[in-house]
Amino acid sequence: MQPRLSQSDYIEGILNGNRVVLSRAITLIESQLPADRQLAQDVLEAVLPRTGNSVRLGITGVPGVGKSTFIETFGQHLTAQGRRLAVLTVDPSSPRSRGSILGDKTRMEILARDPLAYIRPTPAGTSLGGVADATREAILLCEAAGFEVIIVETVGVGQSEVYVKGMVDFFLLLMLAGAGDELQGVKRGIMEMADAVVITKADGDNVAAAQRAQVEYRNALHLYPATETDWSPPVQICSALTGAGVPEVWALVEEYVTRTQRNGFFTQNRQQQQVTWLHQRIRRSLEESFYQNPLIQNRLTQLEAAVRAGERLPVQAASELLNIFGAK
Repeated sequence: MQPRLSQSDYIEGILNGNRVVLSRAITLIESQLPADRQLAQDVLEAVLPRTGNSVRLGITGVPGVGKSTFIETFGQHLTAQGRRLAVLTVDPSSPRSRGSILGDKTRMEILARDPLAYIRPTPAGTSLGGVADATREAILLCEAAGFEVIIVETVGVGQSEVYVKGMVDFFLLLMLAGAGDELQGVKRGIMEMADAVVITKADGDNVAAAQRAQVEYRNALHLYPATETDWSPPVQICSALTGAGVPEVWALVEEYVTRTQRNGFFTQNRQQQQVTWLHQRIRRSLEESFYQNPLIQNRLTQLEAAVRAGERLPVQAASELLNIFGAK
């Protein structure tokens, strides 16, 4: 077992860009032990002045779209420019095996060996709120360690996209062409969250299909209402295999950041994300306290049985439990 690091060890190591210490600090923020949580918060507070200087990029996509392949090619483009890149993966789907994390690192072999890149899974678990908290804190630690671009990749589907959208500056949706009616398979909500759509695997015989899908998505996005960012989500095509179109994707991100910094949305968005995080954390802490309360635990089983048998209304049972907990 490795010896426990002190608060000053963590702070010094992170600020000096020590990857071993950074990894141990991320492990620390994942811990649910009270002593670890307090130390993690102390470390985060100490490095906070060195955070906020990266571009935070969220990437999601339909199954089979090739997120890992895209991220590796995209990441190599960034590191070739001398940019320091951190890749964090959000996977709430498998609390036991941590989902496809090991597979991701295997598929991103070249990027994983790049001295300017850092790839790290954030914890899988039963609580997506907990995963989101750890990811937000990991972003801050990576920024304090000097990483200039932070990619947050979603592995899970559904609510994980909403959480990731709420912690990044730019949200990129990867889509496939030639896999049937693409538009029917995309939830409107995810399309509305996207700051850009990229059709991947636009190589070989699939180029024409990708170009057709590009037109379809452009037409679909025109139907969505305008956003407060003064930005119309573009639709690009690219090939992670050949690298075609990948530099143009980064150019889009840079253009978006420049424009939103100029009109003030960039800062306002980050400030609102912090406030939203505050309220999410309050709600999650209250829920945890509620279900961990011994009085609640004693009565909850009885009321569940009564509700199941139709003897009590759920609203009545909830009111009784909240009264026990002390809510007004």
